[in-house]
Amino acid sequence: MKANSPNRQIEVFKLLSRRYPTPEKVQAFLKTLKYNSEKQGETVQSATTALKAKKAHCLEACLISAAILEHQGYTPLLLSLDSKDHLCHSLFIFKKKTGWGSIARSRCVGLHGREPRFRSVRDLAMSYFDPFVDKTGRIIGYTHLNLDESNTDWRFSKRNLWKLEQFIVTAKHTKVKSSNLRFKSLLNQYLEKGEPLTGKYWW
Repeated sequence: MKANSPNRQIEVFKLLSRRYPTPEKVQAFLKTLKYNSEKQGETVQSATTALKAKKAHCLEACLISAAILEHQGYTPLLLSLDSKDHLCHSLFIFKKKTGWGSIARSRCVGLHGREPRFRSVRDLAMSYFDPFVDKTGRIIGYTHLNLDESNTDWRFSKRNLWKLEQFIVTAKHTKVKSSNLRFKSLLNQYLEKGEPLTGKYWW
């Protein structure tokens, strides 16, 4: 069996699923990976490639999470948060008896995962509204997608997955209505104190 074959990589993800058998443990694992700042140019690496590089941005971390947790029976679902500054955020989402939760990697603590406590995908998405606000960011929409419907080799590809990026960007997002007063208040707080470091149900 070749070291880089899909079968070999499946075994790697199975091993990781045994080592990190819950969403919370996968979230902790993601925090040990460096954040991919794309200093050498933009990337959309597959789960396998990002894992080998030991660094990932939000979308790549979503793929790693999905590739690990599908061996625990979780559907490979992605939540896309659309921002007015086009700096969007992608997360792996899952549902348990207690509600919807998420796993994510970001430079901002507030954009990491959430405990499965949310009644709907919308409620989960809106839990990111406050920490999303910075000098330019503001959530204006969201959608959730099944990665297996992207018609891409998101698990094992050695090439950048630009098709996956387009699958997400062009998907119809549900618009989010929010108070301008609330946004301005959050913006002022960010400018005065910086990003929030703790919040309800944050992982």
